[in-house]
Amino acid sequence: MSATVPTTARLTVRSVVPEAEGVLGLVLADPSGAALAPWEPGAHLEVTLPSGAVRHYSLCGDPADRSTYRLGVLRETAGRGGSEELHTTVGAGTVLGVRGPFNRFPLVPAERYLFVAGGIGITPLLPMVRSLPPGSWSLLYGGRSLASMAYREELAALPGVTLVPQDTAGLPDLDGVLAGLTAGTAVYCCGPEGLLGAVRERWTGALHTERFGAAPAAAPGADPGTGDGFEVELRRSGRTVHVPPGRTLLDAVRAVVPGVPYACEEGFCGTCETKVIAGTPEHHDSVLDEDEKASGSTMMICVGRSRGARLVLDL
Repeated sequence: MSATVPTTARLTVRSVVPEAEGVLGLVLADPSGAALAPWEPGAHLEVTLPSGAVRHYSLCGDPADRSTYRLGVLRETAGRGGSEELHTTVGAGTVLGVRGPFNRFPLVPAERYLFVAGGIGITPLLPMVRSLPPGSWSLLYGGRSLASMAYREELAALPGVTLVPQDTAGLPDLDGVLAGLTAGTAVYCCGPEGLLGAVRERWTGALHTERFGAAPAAAPGADPGTGDGFEVELRRSGRTVHVPPGRTLLDAVRAVVPGVPYACEEGFCGTCETKVIAGTPEHHDSVLDEDEKASGSTMMICVGRSRGARLVLDL
């Protein structure tokens, strides 16, 4: 994970350009021209939209450029409204609140790399491939059509890139690509859940994934109607709250700490990650890896609960 300390800032949208059908590219800069916080490939920003909604977007520009951040946002008409708001109300000159950068999808050392992108999943992978020497990596990038594939022209100029538009070439040949990999290859995959699952079924080596929605396995944990009630001590606030069945931990905490950060409420964005001082959390998120869950040192309070009668949180 990146060692960069997340910052909070108000940044101005310098430019808004269409990157593909349904994909809007934004360039953000400090209004005073100050250098932005450093970041590494795989990082993302937490963006507060004009309505107050909070969303997470991968950084897809050049980490060496400290003057701007670049984002690519897919318009999801059936989503929760954040991308729709951004596409319809945000333009050059709009001021947005940001927190970050955060990085839970870091590029780790490996002998070779295979990157697999589906649709807007290309955004965190683009800085990765640009940071690696030619010949050490390959990228398989699938999309509905060439017109819908963001940054395709930028990527086509790089060696090792295979673009697979579904309307003319079908689905990416995962079996063929994964079968030829050596054991020392790190596979990075970002895209819809179907793509992540297909890669996971076919590859038993080092696999790094990032999703833009809750994992199916995490969904039952998002139901606060299951499990027993429990007590939560909020150490810094000096309050103790009861979390009954039918109520989320996040909801109970917000009743006494209204400013606690949160966004997705489905356990995949990481905004509400909270330090656990005592007790054993019951994890239902898709952010923490198995070792992090086993340590019990932090939890996502939007979907997490307690395995015992009491938790103590650093809130």
